[in-house]
Amino acid sequence: MESKHDAPGNAGSSPWRQPVVWLVLALVAAAVVGSVVMLIVAGDGASDAVPDHVQRTAGAQVADLGPDAMAQQRQLSAIVRIDARRGVVQAVPVTGSFDRGAPLRLALHHPVREADDRMLELQPSAIGWETRARIDGGHDWNLQLAPADGHWRLRGRLPKAQLAARVAPALQAP
Repeated sequence: MESKHDAPGNAGSSPWRQPVVWLVLALVAAAVVGSVVMLIVAGDGASDAVPDHVQRTAGAQVADLGPDAMAQQRQLSAIVRIDARRGVVQAVPVTGSFDRGAPLRLALHHPVREADDRMLELQPSAIGWETRARIDGGHDWNLQLAPADGHWRLRGRLPKAQLAARVAPALQAP
């Protein structure tokens, strides 16, 4: 006895009723969607880039380390402190000789989104330098403390939910 699918006039079931056809279509669709998502992520410019001016020479990237060397030579270090209750950001000198009468610039670089970076002008105070600012503690911050002329610079990282971090020269003594 023949079933209706085996009848001579019936060419078989529709290809759309075959699970393998749907599997192939789903894989192609997933590849297309994944490619579009990757292009969007790659194109938004989000990266943990170094904020320094970098010169490219013959395939090598060269950054000016002069300010780091000057900070190392002067043995500078400081503590950057967030006083969330008062809404104040402070820099307190720890080692080295700072010009206590000149303001300092504190750059807070978001580790992923450049648009969230902050630049603060810290004015001299009784214990170091400070300014009024509210800082988002929901993520890490890359810190850079320097005078207005950029003659030296100190760097550090403020981890998520912490209120203080040490900043020091990026170069270490040999």
